[in-house]
Amino acid sequence: MYKREKQSWLKHLDFTIFDILCVQLAYILAYRVRLGSFNPYAVEMYERLAIVMVLLQICVIFFTEPYKDILRRDKVQELKKTIVSCSLYAASVILYMYVNKLAETYSRMVIGLMWVISIPICYAARLIWKNYVRKSVVAKKQRSIMILLTNNDKVESCIRDFEKDRYRHYVVKGIVVMDEDREGDVIRDVPVVANVSNFMDYIRTNVVDEVFINLDSVSASESLSEELLEMGVIVHFKLMHESNLVPTKVIEKYGDYMVLTSSMNVATSSQVVIKRLADILGSIVGLIITAIAFVIFAPIIKYQSPGPVFFRQRRVGKNGRRFWLYKFRSMYMDAEERKKELMENNEMSGNMFKMENDPRITPIGRFIRKYSIDELPQFWNVLKGEMSMVGTRPPTEEEFKMYEAHHRARLGIKPGLTGMWQVSGRSNIKDFEEVVALDTQYISNWNLGMDIGILFKTVLVVLKGSGAA
Repeated sequence: MYKREKQSWLKHLDFTIFDILCVQLAYILAYRVRLGSFNPYAVEMYERLAIVMVLLQICVIFFTEPYKDILRRDKVQELKKTIVSCSLYAASVILYMYVNKLAETYSRMVIGLMWVISIPICYAARLIWKNYVRKSVVAKKQRSIMILLTNNDKVESCIRDFEKDRYRHYVVKGIVVMDEDREGDVIRDVPVVANVSNFMDYIRTNVVDEVFINLDSVSASESLSEELLEMGVIVHFKLMHESNLVPTKVIEKYGDYMVLTSSMNVATSSQVVIKRLADILGSIVGLIITAIAFVIFAPIIKYQSPGPVFFRQRRVGKNGRRFWLYKFRSMYMDAEERKKELMENNEMSGNMFKMENDPRITPIGRFIRKYSIDELPQFWNVLKGEMSMVGTRPPTEEEFKMYEAHHRARLGIKPGLTGMWQVSGRSNIKDFEEVVALDTQYISNWNLGMDIGILFKTVLVVLKGSGAA
């Protein structure tokens, strides 16, 4: 799923807050110089003006977007932008005073001094914070992984164009040269990770969030994008004409290119933020419940099967990222070894294992599985950001190795504690392709209302005791 980039004024809310605080500081200093006091807020009329100044400043920021491309601007460019911004802030205050016939009520010298003082203060604050943000963006571990698909004659220029764009949410981790086998080469510090014959397999088995296609052939770009979208990968291709491939597409700037971006679904920044906040709040409540469950069930688990209370297993998350998934242990200690012996009894058709009356499950394990109590420790995975409250079931590494290309679409979002499969009668689903269909249906049609509906259905499933996997 693709998250649409925020508008400039909202994306740089931190710079907005800093500018407002800096202008207020300049206002205090100007008031001190002109009227001899450090507290203009103690005088009702100047306190009222301070509030109006904040509102006017927000309006100026909203309509002029002074922070667009702020991370790419050098010091001279930033000084020019700061002078323009501070001048507009001061001009809006003066206009307000004249329109409301208050020019004689307030000291115009205070406003003039505020304008002069605000420029160096805002400029210094922007430079300091911008330096911090730049370092944070470059060092950020959770940036999207992008692969470039292009031809040999334009590969260097393509990488060079992306080098201009260091401070974005993605990082270019590899190249695929489509018309020549250069696998193993390193071009401008970026490795060539595959060739035209094996790059689909590379994307299937490695962490790849986004693919940028820079080919001359429109039909080839569209054909590749269809295959990649089927795998759940976000696709950007150099904009040449409007495509009718998929309804979920946005036009935006990547590197030095205008691109058409396609994905199984496009989420707004506010939707993503709300989903993450819900995950954090839900996981905090869930961990409290987990602590209570630990006190009750930990002694029973250890008594019936000596060993650790918690079971952890390597799972495959969003776009191939590996993580440790945690559960209350519901099986005997030799469960993984015995699984091979029981594979002939697998009731699932495809890349999952399920068996009724599985002999590896302990007596207390059957109870905690029936009511999904064994899943409670996964709230820790949710809090860490490896999982979400609602998503798709994360496969084991063994299952993932057997995936076909279209199965990878399930990994287009974070895995969830619950999801479409869990609330759609999973005990009766025997075909893995049905699971894939439900998961891709969820990703393609996702919205916050759907998550809320799935959570309510999950509660009903758990209370009925039909939550056993």
